[in-house]
Amino acid sequence: MVSDFRAFVNKLEEEGELHRVKEEVDPDLEITEIAIRAQSENKPAILFENVKDSKFPLAINTFASEKRIDIALGQNPEEIGLELLNFIEALRPPNLKKIFNQRKTIKRFLAFPPKKNSKRLHTLVLENGLKDLPILKCWPEDGGKFITLPLVQTVDPNNGIPNLGMYRMHVYDDFSTGMHMQIGKGGGYHYQESESLGKDLPLAVTLGGDPVLTIASIMALPEGIGELEFAGLVRGKRTRLSKSKTIPMRAPSSGEFLIEGYLKPKERRLEGPFGDHFGHYSEAANYPVFHINNVYCRENAIYPATVVGKPPQEDKYLGDCTQNILKPLIKVIHPEIHDLWAYFEAGFHSFLVVSTENRYAREAYKTGLSILGLGQLSLTKVMVLVDKHVDVKNKSAVLEEIRKNFNPIDSIMLISQAPSDTLDFTSKKTHYGNKLVINATSKGAPNQSLPPVLPKDLKVIDANIEGWRLIKNTLLVIKAKNNGAGVVKNIIKSPLISNIKIVAVVSNDINLESDTEVMWGIFTRFDPGDDIYFNNQEFIGAIPKYEGILGIDATWKGGYQKTLEMDDKIIKKVNEKWEAYWK
Repeated sequence: MVSDFRAFVNKLEEEGELHRVKEEVDPDLEITEIAIRAQSENKPAILFENVKDSKFPLAINTFASEKRIDIALGQNPEEIGLELLNFIEALRPPNLKKIFNQRKTIKRFLAFPPKKNSKRLHTLVLENGLKDLPILKCWPEDGGKFITLPLVQTVDPNNGIPNLGMYRMHVYDDFSTGMHMQIGKGGGYHYQESESLGKDLPLAVTLGGDPVLTIASIMALPEGIGELEFAGLVRGKRTRLSKSKTIPMRAPSSGEFLIEGYLKPKERRLEGPFGDHFGHYSEAANYPVFHINNVYCRENAIYPATVVGKPPQEDKYLGDCTQNILKPLIKVIHPEIHDLWAYFEAGFHSFLVVSTENRYAREAYKTGLSILGLGQLSLTKVMVLVDKHVDVKNKSAVLEEIRKNFNPIDSIMLISQAPSDTLDFTSKKTHYGNKLVINATSKGAPNQSLPPVLPKDLKVIDANIEGWRLIKNTLLVIKAKNNGAGVVKNIIKSPLISNIKIVAVVSNDINLESDTEVMWGIFTRFDPGDDIYFNNQEFIGAIPKYEGILGIDATWKGGYQKTLEMDDKIIKKVNEKWEAYWK
């Protein structure tokens, strides 16, 4: 296993997973276009050696493949998750033989507590602060330059327990940035507590940290389990921490850069907009301000970066990695759960599939509601529950279960005014949203799966229809030029349509032949409270009753944030220089 980011970059190069670019590149948009195109063409990670107006090289796409993730961890992430689960199950109840058989995993747990270290690698002071770093402006309408791969460490002001998170940093000047701490994040809780005490919150930001720390920083760990500790467990080697120079904190000893500073209580500044992983700009809003004391680096430091945007991007592999490690552990508290999977195509939080064993009537709903109360899983927008034998990663298999088992009369739950992802622009109010739970588990005798009936040309139902695709005889996806809600209502009530489970109307920018685009186009652009319809819906007392086809208006609506598009001049520039980058 690699020991730090420098060793990781070197190992990628040894394995043919890294390419050095000597051509001068601009961190203002050009690197974004190169990185996105390289990722789409399955090219290796890139080390830009000559970044305009910077003294430092920049590494990007270092986690953008399953092989690179395996190199970062030293093994496959799913194997780590299963090893941890097997260890926990083997110790219930514990005995000497079981403990001896799990001695390899026990060594992991011995690496759980961080280790104090007297030295740190980043000892050079950058007198100009952030000025000489190759910080990216990723998208044309971003609010400025952003640090996109920071490991932000805070300490609980009451008990001294540390937290490590990844929060983008909008650069205001050479010695201050925004700190985008989203809902439910550990660093955000620490800041709220320090504000209540009227105290500054010290921050230590590592850039180019040990890749295991990078992965741990984005994990949705249960409260009380720290990222620094969990990184030691995954790595099998304790995380080394050294004293910071200007703040009362110990920070990771290894790293390419270390930024020390603090957040003042009750201070906010406009942060964003920023082109985010939902494929749209996130709205500018007020966030805490990070005041920088000093920026340190090691000799010949390498600046790390990542780009997010319309999926798939590098965060696909990071997100899949973290859920492969953590998802087996949910069985410890929910033994009825067989598997679960959040889809990168939908920005992870927007679509989750859970396979579960139903030991009594309606247990699937109990399981679903429990999941919606767990940490970051509480931000899930759409959840589909299926039987334990179903492969949750197989979209076709999930659709087949919906076809067999979904009936709105007894298979749907709408939850209103629930916690919502900060980046979800479909809700009318930030952090407030609605949730849809579809119960596609078997409920006794299976429903009759009659073949769907459609007219040859759907335009006879609505002239706004521009194209359509029927997927697995279950999901009818329609492309409409305008009036998405009207198209949905006309389709689901048409006598020419029958035996379709779900109809989703998307905007005309969606490529219907791409499964990834279809999922992105549906799940990032509708709110379950405002944009779904049924043939018949009524209330019996306070209880809603739904019948017929589930219709979803997933078209782009006024008030939504703009879709990310690169400047034509940058696209032309990259086209002209493309071969030079890969010499």
